[in-house]
Amino acid sequence: MHRIIRAAFCCLAMLFAFHQPTITSAQTNPFTKGQVADRIRKVEDGVDEFQKYLNNRGDDAKDRAQSAQDSGATRRQRGDSTNAQNRRNQANQTKDDLDDAMDDLDRSTNRLRRKFDPTSNYLETKVQMEQVMDSARRVNQVMTKGNYGTQAQRYWAALRANINDLARCYNLTPMGT
Repeated sequence: MHRIIRAAFCCLAMLFAFHQPTITSAQTNPFTKGQVADRIRKVEDGVDEFQKYLNNRGDDAKDRAQSAQDSGATRRQRGDSTNAQNRRNQANQTKDDLDDAMDDLDRSTNRLRRKFDPTSNYLETKVQMEQVMDSARRVNQVMTKGNYGTQAQRYWAALRANINDLARCYNLTPMGT
């Protein structure tokens, strides 16, 4: 009786041992390299579109300010000039923070692409993807702190969704909102 139980146990243990590597490889590599490349392209395109929007928005604001100044339009000041200067300084600092964070995200995304293309197994670039996630989290922090308007929030929401989709390919925890 003990021999039968022992033999059955050994057979089950051997069966489990042979099937374990198959299960592990299926869990770690569920996406093809082409699928991941498409997701990286979406992230790269999203970063470029968001940066273009931010640059155009800044240029539009400068143009509006210049045209208002040229037309001689004056506004009644609400409060003293130091308060207005403080608000301007804060707005410039927030804009600089977002520009820096987006530049960092662009660099890390480009680095991921450079390392990704020559590899046969995309999981070899997991370190670069972790850097993309760190950069994206920094942008997310800046976006939640500042008030950039509805359009900027839409661009960031779409880009964040693409980054999270790519993170899932690497078995990384996606960003929150």
